[in-house]
Amino acid sequence: MNNFDVIVVGSGHAGIEAALACARTGQKTLLTTLNLDSIGFLPCNPSIGGTAKGHLVFEIDALGGEMGHIADQSTITRRMLNDAKGPAVHSLRAQVDKNKYHEIAKKTLENTKNLQILQAEITKLLTENGNISGVVTHLGEIYHAQAVILCTGVYLKSRIIIGPYAKESGPNGFMNAGSLSDSLRELGFEILRFKTGTPMRVDKNTINYSAFEEQIDEKTTPNFSKKTKKTPKNVQNCFLGYTNETTHTIIRNNLDKSPLYQGIIKGIGPRYCPSIEDKIVRFAEKQRHQFFLEPEGLQTNEVYVQGISSSLPFDVQKQIIHSIKGLENTWLMRPAYAIEYDCINSLQLKPTLESKIVKNLFCAGQINGTSGYEEAAAQGIIAGLNASLSLRKKPQIVLRRDQAYIGVLIDDLVTKGTNEPYRMMTSRAEHRLFIRQDNADLRLTEIGFKAGLVSKKSYEKVLQKQQQIELGKQIMEQSVAPTKEIQELLTKNGETPLKSGAVIKTLLKRPNIDIWKLNSVIHKFDGFNDEILNQLDIIAKYEGYIEIQKEQIEKSFQNENIIIPEDINYKELSGLRLEARQKLEKIKPLNLGQASRISGVSPADITVLTIYLKKNGKI
Repeated sequence: MNNFDVIVVGSGHAGIEAALACARTGQKTLLTTLNLDSIGFLPCNPSIGGTAKGHLVFEIDALGGEMGHIADQSTITRRMLNDAKGPAVHSLRAQVDKNKYHEIAKKTLENTKNLQILQAEITKLLTENGNISGVVTHLGEIYHAQAVILCTGVYLKSRIIIGPYAKESGPNGFMNAGSLSDSLRELGFEILRFKTGTPMRVDKNTINYSAFEEQIDEKTTPNFSKKTKKTPKNVQNCFLGYTNETTHTIIRNNLDKSPLYQGIIKGIGPRYCPSIEDKIVRFAEKQRHQFFLEPEGLQTNEVYVQGISSSLPFDVQKQIIHSIKGLENTWLMRPAYAIEYDCINSLQLKPTLESKIVKNLFCAGQINGTSGYEEAAAQGIIAGLNASLSLRKKPQIVLRRDQAYIGVLIDDLVTKGTNEPYRMMTSRAEHRLFIRQDNADLRLTEIGFKAGLVSKKSYEKVLQKQQQIELGKQIMEQSVAPTKEIQELLTKNGETPLKSGAVIKTLLKRPNIDIWKLNSVIHKFDGFNDEILNQLDIIAKYEGYIEIQKEQIEKSFQNENIIIPEDINYKELSGLRLEARQKLEKIKPLNLGQASRISGVSPADITVLTIYLKKNGKI
């Protein structure tokens, strides 16, 4: 009864994807959680997606994951961010019902074949001859497994801090994990201390919404998941507001009470999601900061005040909120708080997310130093698939930076490491025009299918989509005559009329002409749906940029194919600088491409390494 193929520790977004990936690919899986009520819990903002994070959700779905499907089913409101910019940075974001998200996630896990769920604290990891062999619970129960995936989130020795008040606790009063950090340290893991925070929750019935700008978005948005049959409707909007000088004065006058500036908080916080007191100090010249009032669910009055996270005392938090027009009489239902927690140095992981220290021990999510639900889920599905593939004696998955945002995320973690909570951003992806959210299925579904997580039916749909795109590309190479209808269309949209016939693709490069407008007069794409038309429109408009990125990818891909032997002794390479030797020895890159991205390894060092590999017949 206590023997499993895989044990997943933690039931947050990483744990959910890891457990489902293992169970759905035939592995007898145990998912342990500190509390069954915390499965799929959204302790901070109940939203899924957003800038760059939306890309991750689409990629998780393309690989066969569940996050996008759950988000679609629990949507309150959604909008496409950056839709005024190019398609590379379009990012879908959904405000979801936190209780419904939890309920759907729990039900999905409970009804998955090969998966058992256990409420227990894991206090120790068991190893045998350098291999993971099982776990021990707080009750002394031992569970054996061939692989273990740690998805512990922010629960490792976590501490909640509100002003002078501090308590050993997980988010929202859930219990924390007090002993597992010590077990990891004993095994040789380097333990780091990070910090994050969350805003207060206020009662919607005490908000004067007329003082705020309603965020209405009636544009049609796609589903996160191909599994979703019906597109969710927006049923409740968010509202935009701003702090003021009075708010800032209150914060400045109480900085001496801030745990952040008193030194009570030891953990390193996220640079891109600072507390309101940190914003006031770092951006002192700003007269106001924006925030959003976002519903936490349809069956609760709780409203999330996005943009005003804090660890100041509760009485000061009340003063801050009440200084804002429209919130003068607002009732605070939950105080904002900071939370510190243990995580590991991600440089101790392989690109497969397997530990370099213990074989078949994988880590995913905030234990690796990331922040965010989407980053966690993305790592969870890769760790889950790789644990399953390892047990099935099949090649594991390592996504390249030109293949997926997930590839960028994991490569950054295991190659560069992070000294603060890592957040995914579009600027981190050098090939972002190539790895858009709209083509995630075209990029990754085949990988998910080969790994056994994507069904044959879903894979065949993607193959059909690819065939239609190829057919559409052939049509775009055709020429059309300067008919009266085309000339009128061009003139109406501020474009110069044609003097002679033109290739369809060339017409689509014009800024004010898209494929829908053009097809209304030429009718050559009548058999294609909007999803295919969108792909063709992007291909036509950004063809030149896409070709440039393809050339860059092909050039960098050469180094990715040059494998570095695991047993290479960098100390023998006399031409390498000392720093390069130390970094290469610590990280042990899989290939020359990864080696070139390591901080402290120069182009000259790569040249020395290349010569060595050639000399020893490795290239």
